[in-house]
Amino acid sequence: MTLVALVFVISLAAGLPIAFALGLTGTVQALLMDNPNLLVMLPQRMFAAADNFSLMAIPLFVLAGELMGFGGITEALANMSRSVIGHIRGGLAYVTVVVGVFLGALLGSANAAAALLGKVMYPEMRKDDYDEVFSNCLVAATSILGPIIPPSMVFIVYGVAANLSIGELFFAGIAPGLLLAAGYMALIVWLGKRSQWTIRPRAQMKEVTSSFLKAAPSLLVPIIILGGILGGVTTPTESAAAASVVAVILGTVVYRKLKWSHVPKILESTGVVSASIMIIVAMANILGWTMALEQIPQDIANALLSLTSNKYMALLLINLLLLFVGMVMETIAAIIILVPVFLPVIDTLGIDPLHFGMVVSFNLVVGLLTPPVGVALFTTSIVTETPLQKLVKPIWLWVGVAMAVLLIITYVPDIVTFLPRWAFDK
Repeated sequence: MTLVALVFVISLAAGLPIAFALGLTGTVQALLMDNPNLLVMLPQRMFAAADNFSLMAIPLFVLAGELMGFGGITEALANMSRSVIGHIRGGLAYVTVVVGVFLGALLGSANAAAALLGKVMYPEMRKDDYDEVFSNCLVAATSILGPIIPPSMVFIVYGVAANLSIGELFFAGIAPGLLLAAGYMALIVWLGKRSQWTIRPRAQMKEVTSSFLKAAPSLLVPIIILGGILGGVTTPTESAAAASVVAVILGTVVYRKLKWSHVPKILESTGVVSASIMIIVAMANILGWTMALEQIPQDIANALLSLTSNKYMALLLINLLLLFVGMVMETIAAIIILVPVFLPVIDTLGIDPLHFGMVVSFNLVVGLLTPPVGVALFTTSIVTETPLQKLVKPIWLWVGVAMAVLLIITYVPDIVTFLPRWAFDK
């Protein structure tokens, strides 16, 4: 086990992509088990991991997000939010959070949200004399609402790994996402008391009404996704396909910003993002499978339970471990590897797998803000052309807010579970 862990650490330190580091580590573990037949089975295990109907939702949601970005849907939502609250002190900062909530309901990706917010909201904030560092940190922090508010690729992967309803996970993410948005707004209020932010003129009622009418069709997308699942009309995969169709119609007929010339770039981006996720899923399954053969998850579960049999202390220990893992490992890979490890623990302690799924997902998503693998922070830095060094220290204030929300959802599980219970009549 020590040698296997060492291979994984050295692979990451050498700059090997996470997918190949996982595959190499799993292959080394299979070799150490001294059974040549295991090597023959590795391609079959990779195929089995990717051959899952639920995972089909990933490329479809990525496609829907790309279509909405090019089709002007996000811009319409930003204009609507700005017309309503853009005139109060810190209004543009609040607008950024509100737009982040909408983007979470449309894109489901922190990277996509960071790129769009960096292109749309960051220049506007700089025009209104918001500080460069504050604006970047706000964009990066708001972007992680994407993987929390449904639809979310993180929830899809967790649902597959834990054999849970993806629809229930989608509804479980609504309250934590809104709670995180509220926490960010509270931080903006506190920071605003010490700042002299520019106040925009109040929008006329005609402008507000016009922006609402223009943005109203955009709200069809989350309604179709969540309404279709709740009504039992569509699966998450089918709802993603329907959302893509609606995004095409809105982008071409309503907003008229989606052009044929955009199609190659949209399909290329969708293919690259989807393929990168699927290869991580396939490679991680090699490691997960070999670990299961060696009963490593059970050994780790027993070791954790030997430290404490109190579920609240166990949740605290798991949170601390996940926070560290989220800082150094890609979110989806971490879920595929760690969920099978922790499932025996939560089963023994009587923890709801749905609640635990939100704790795991939220915890690892926070890692998107923290170096050295803070992907959302890197994306924001690149899009806004701001040196990363300026953001590394100030971002921890926003991480602190996310940590406070994490503790709340960890120890008040009803915040996570009440909507799925209501929606699915449990």
